[in-house]
Amino acid sequence: MGIGAGASPGSGGGSALALVPTMGALHEGHRSLIRLARERAAHVAVSIFVNPLQFGPTEDFSRYPRTFDADLEVCEAEGVSVVFAPSAEDMYLPDRQVGVSAGGMGAVVEGEFRPGHLDGVLTVVLKLFNLVQPDVAVFGQKDAQQLAVIRRMVADLNLPVSIVGGPTVREPDGLALSSRNRYLSPDDRVTALALSRALTAGAGRRAPAEIRRAALAVLEAEPSLALDYLVLVDPATFAEVGDGHAGEAILAVAARVGSTRLIDNVTLDIR
Repeated sequence: MGIGAGASPGSGGGSALALVPTMGALHEGHRSLIRLARERAAHVAVSIFVNPLQFGPTEDFSRYPRTFDADLEVCEAEGVSVVFAPSAEDMYLPDRQVGVSAGGMGAVVEGEFRPGHLDGVLTVVLKLFNLVQPDVAVFGQKDAQQLAVIRRMVADLNLPVSIVGGPTVREPDGLALSSRNRYLSPDDRVTALALSRALTAGAGRRAPAEIRRAALAVLEAEPSLALDYLVLVDPATFAEVGDGHAGEAILAVAARVGSTRLIDNVTLDIR
């Protein structure tokens, strides 16, 4: 589906094409990724596809927000050249057999709590790369493990795509923007702020053990929050870092607030 035929190209040079893969329900975080894509390429494509392969049997695939008309308005306002919005039947054969494995990186952290999720992410991303043929693809740092496994897939499979990570966009109170935030009741939203507070508390410490303790103390003080994990990991492998670690690390958290599962993370430079 094409839109914005008269939209002016971005500041990127030549005929380069940047892809921003999304599942729709676009918000300011997605807008920031589109703007970043426009800095990197002359033309921007946005894909909108709620990918069934990355949802488990008890997850929220059926109720995931679908706001296609509003999403098109966002894309047009941001000067997107093309919107690609396939159906599941367009993307997957009924007897599909071959997919992409995230390997060991797909079995830890998010992969431990959502088995097969990152395999589903990589499978759809590779298909999007093959169908759209972008020079650049832009993903949000909020899904840090997803970004890490996509970078690894591109390296391992020699894909001719440059991967760009966009910073997490937050509400003024610190809550990371997410399409799932609309599920939160007013009370749930107050509870959800514990995630960003925990990351801030951890970021204020220097040693790995102190970082974990400070962040965990904030989360444990919020009884309405059901913690899945709080980890301090290597940004490239998502393996837990040791107490003597120095250099970059990602402090990542996932928790359920009411019926909504939220994730967040912050990148630290431990010295």
